[in-house]
Amino acid sequence: QVQLVESGGGLVQAGGSLRLSCAASGSIFRLSAMGWYRQVSGKQRDLVARIVSGGSTNYADSVKGRFTISRDNAKNTVYLQMNSLKPEDTAVYYCKATGVTTMSSFFDVWGQGTQVTVSS
Repeated sequence: QVQLVESGGGLVQAGGSLRLSCAASGSIFRLSAMGWYRQVSGKQRDLVARIVSGGSTNYADSVKGRFTISRDNAKNTVYLQMNSLKPEDTAVYYCKATGVTTMSSFFDVWGQGTQVTVSS
């Protein structure tokens, strides 16, 4: 069993910054990719940023140059530094992780989500 716990969401004014954290715990043998997705009510969940175990990253075009994803492999934690926030960044942000458990099974799990609200 693998669990993800997110933190760091909140309310911020446009132009401000927030840092999201997502810690993975449980029967983890290897964490592969970790990523952040966001969802606005009534719309699909979209990729924001993703980082694989080797450190390669990819970002949604809408956040390039403003958001930075990073990970601490020793802590099984991924971060999303969000700068120059815009009202259109308002959404519930979800963490996702894939990997292999200590029982050699594949996992693909989501966090519970954290609300980010950017006021204009």
